Amino acid sequence: MLTQKLQQKLLQKLSPQQILLMKLLQIPSIALEQRIKQEIEENPALEDASDPEMSSDADEMLPDTEPDPVEELERERDDFDITEYLDDDDIPAYRLNSGNTGPDDEHREIPFASGIGFHEMLLSQLGLRHLDDRQMTIATYIIGNLDDSGYLNRSLSAMVDDLAFTQNITTTVEELDELLKVVQELDPAGVGARDLRECLLLQLERKEQTPDIELATLLVERYFDELSKKHYDKISRRAKVSEEELRDAVNEILKLNPKPGNSMGETARANHYIMPDFYIYNKDGELELQLNSRNMPELRLSRTYTDMLETYAESKVKSNSQREAVMFIKQKIDSAKWFIDAIKQRQNTLFVTMAAIMEYQSEYFLTGDETKLRPMILKDIAEMVGLDISTVSRVANSKYVQTPFGTFLLKTFFSESMQTETGEEVSTREIKKILSDCVEAEDKSKPLTDEQLTDILKEKGYNIARRTVAKYREQLNIPVARLRKEL
Repeated sequence: MLTQKLQQKLLQKLSPQQILLMKLLQIPSIALEQRIKQEIEENPALEDASDPEMSSDADEMLPDTEPDPVEELERERDDFDITEYLDDDDIPAYRLNSGNTGPDDEHREIPFASGIGFHEMLLSQLGLRHLDDRQMTIATYIIGNLDDSGYLNRSLSAMVDDLAFTQNITTTVEELDELLKVVQELDPAGVGARDLRECLLLQLERKEQTPDIELATLLVERYFDELSKKHYDKISRRAKVSEEELRDAVNEILKLNPKPGNSMGETARANHYIMPDFYIYNKDGELELQLNSRNMPELRLSRTYTDMLETYAESKVKSNSQREAVMFIKQKIDSAKWFIDAIKQRQNTLFVTMAAIMEYQSEYFLTGDETKLRPMILKDIAEMVGLDISTVSRVANSKYVQTPFGTFLLKTFFSESMQTETGEEVSTREIKKILSDCVEAEDKSKPLTDEQLTDILKEKGYNIARRTVAKYREQLNIPVARLRKEL
């Protein structure tokens, strides 16, 4: 039975402009430049005003994509009236979309620089060995099973079965073990090891056999578990060596590379430079904030496309082909205007949010003392600038600020608050800084335990529990006291 009824609903829907703005807010400046270039390539109605190949017309220039935050420029651009793009019965753009992906889905491919890899380097060395075709095939298969760190994490018995099924090669564990030794002779030293202990032993074998190296080999062979847990007293008693001899042997072990495969990747990997999104300067005790707008092109609408619309509006005879062309033009011009507005709004939102953070943490930005950091959460900044918490979160995401004391990730300035014994609210980052300073100044032969660190913090007025100290220590990547011990 069919019925009709009247119903009211309250819904929230994001417009395409809002979706575009949110996506632009969360990308850093170094990625924004590429995003603008991509939009210029995809949208012919958008032009770079600084490009000498583009036609220059002052009447068609849109406002600079970089807003002036001091004067809060809100100059209105010349909208194309043309009776709201000619009130005709064109087919809406969304009806012409096909496929199972939405227009807002991003599909990007990141190009990576390629060079000689770790496995290719091992194969080039293997070609210099005197091996027959069968041995070369098996040795190549072994190298192919090494992980990026240079370890062989598969058992030889499992590899015997794989060779039989995939390569039609019948072999034994003994033969695989012999060829594995050939692989272990390749550079860098330690490749082909099945665990950390074997990796260290392979590296020690290639060193000149001095008394320290011989003792280090003995320690790795017999007392590896105690060595990894730094039970030096137990090792000294069992191995019957003095503390000085043990210290020299341990220092030799610490010089070894626990991940030999990564050494090749680190040398071949390109350096990654951080481009700050904000600059903060200290001008005679006054903080000055500046947005990074370097290499950001000035955008405007294409004169060619606007002329097409005007020509179409003036023409009296409108064919179907003209109607289809103008529908395409309208879509591109709309997209270009949305993008320019989103860029302007992004720059203004970034500046306003960072200015609020700079004002909130002004004492820190003037002195550089981490203990001066105030507790600050996203809600505090959102209330100051009148924006949503999610918007502030997008601004703080993957953005960097350059200060007189270094370049920092913006979200590191956000921290929870904790009360001292006097009732004063301090930032948890201040407590972590004090905790880190205590660990750096400790006697490494007798490192401070979590209980001792708790007592030190309580003496300074920070009444926190031992488990909280342990949590902060783990967040700072500081190991427990036993693992910080040095001879």
